Amino acid sequence: MFVPFLYELRDRGVKVGAQEALSLAQSLALGLHKGTLDGFYEVARALCVHREQDLDAFDRAFAHHFRGVPDEALALTDELLQWLEQPKSKRQLTELEQQLLERLDLAEARERLRKRLAEQRERHDRGSRWVGTAGTSPYGSAGHHPTGIKIGDAPGGRGALEIASERHFRDLRSDVTLDTRHIEVALRRLRAFVREGAPDELDVEATIDKTARNAGELEIALRPPRRSNLRVLLLLDVGGSMDPHADVCERLFSAARRATHFKELRTWHFHNCVYGRVYESASLMRGIPVLRLLQDCDPSWRLIVVGDALMSPWELQSSGSRWSFSEDSGAPGVAWLAHLAQHFRHAAWLNPEPHTAWYGTVDVIRRIFPMYRMTQDGLLEAVQHLMRGGDRH
Repeated sequence: MFVPFLYELRDRGVKVGAQEALSLAQSLALGLHKGTLDGFYEVARALCVHREQDLDAFDRAFAHHFRGVPDEALALTDELLQWLEQPKSKRQLTELEQQLLERLDLAEARERLRKRLAEQRERHDRGSRWVGTAGTSPYGSAGHHPTGIKIGDAPGGRGALEIASERHFRDLRSDVTLDTRHIEVALRRLRAFVREGAPDELDVEATIDKTARNAGELEIALRPPRRSNLRVLLLLDVGGSMDPHADVCERLFSAARRATHFKELRTWHFHNCVYGRVYESASLMRGIPVLRLLQDCDPSWRLIVVGDALMSPWELQSSGSRWSFSEDSGAPGVAWLAHLAQHFRHAAWLNPEPHTAWYGTVDVIRRIFPMYRMTQDGLLEAVQHLMRGGDRH
């Protein structure tokens, strides 16, 4: 019954699979839906929606699949909503005029609204028939009618029978600026464990196997404990064009420092591009040569570079940048970036700028590092890339 519905959810971008299908079947067998479609809606939404931004897609798929409501009927036209979001000022009605207004029941109001929407072709204000604002029509917003259907977000007279297209959820964006919680949730996925050290942890499966092979006489098997083995190198671009993004970089830095599943985390700073040295503080003091950093950090480290990659082409392509603060950086910045990318098997660049600003020097750096937008989705994609490695894109 619900398998085609799951396919429709997948078509709309909701990530469901065999696990959700089995859980849903078990819930129905237990009668958790209470034998009603509304109950099935609650159960299915709880089991199939794993991200806030999928709530609206689930609602649309459910309405289309089980109630036959086409997508076009779930939203009023943008033009009509623009009218209603900018209502005209309304005149005050006399008590007699208010008493003469026709009162409608909900079924009749809905039927008349369908007809009006099919017939209406332009904006109307202060009227008594069409969908509009500031009038005595039963449809629209900021009007006087004691009953009817409110449309739009503008405040009205609080007498509506219902609000058209009212939704408990709207499409929630996953490309918004990150907060600390988003970063912490994404960084939890950046983990790798190995068993190392003294064998002082009970291996239950091996103990059962050895005991069975030993004719039932107990034989204890131990193994090394499981510990985090993931080391992260974080390089942060500071100053200049990165100043507007200082807040989100501070959140990333704070979340990374608080993460408990990294075996080791090292943070260094640079300005615009890496020119032979990286620095301990944002003031670009107490720097160490990049070659020494690479000696300390073997290729198994995960490298995360944070920067907008925006600079003068001269700074990227020429040697001896004025931001290097040292004499040992004769190679151009692009060569140092390529050296970093070749050294580490897992590397990613997080860019806080929107994709529309990814041109010029950004295009050059994107050929060296896999670059991701510094948003919730972008950070998750970067973490997935860091865990699996693979081709740069």
